[in-house]
Amino acid sequence: MTIAQNGSTVSIHYIGTLDTGRIFDSTPDDDPLVFTIGSEDVFPVLQQAIIGMAPGDVKNIHIPAEQAFGQRRQENILRVERSLFPPEKPLTVGTKLSIEFAAGQSRVMMVSELSDVEVTLDGNHPLAGLDLAFAVRLVSVE
Repeated sequence: MTIAQNGSTVSIHYIGTLDTGRIFDSTPDDDPLVFTIGSEDVFPVLQQAIIGMAPGDVKNIHIPAEQAFGQRRQENILRVERSLFPPEKPLTVGTKLSIEFAAGQSRVMMVSELSDVEVTLDGNHPLAGLDLAFAVRLVSVE
């Protein structure tokens, strides 16, 4: 039986949950996640937990926020005047916008608060600051 190791290409099924039990992501039954252990495609702590598993093995993996999407950072929140947006641009809380910054950099930010005067944009990942849990089943190892 082949065991997952660094450099192995693995297929996994997973269910990702928060501490509240809410599912935030999962793989469809017919479409496992495929990645190579040691690549930057998946959280390193998740990859390390898969090393040593054989196809059919199941494991629960806890990933602290610092090793997932990091902590929420106040410097990723911007408050800007509503007048900077075109009046015909419909804005609602939850709207994602691509914001252009100096030097041609752009970043996707979400409207987190909105008034007639001010728009608050949040550039943190939606799962930043949250510990994640994954129930993982290893499907195959190559």
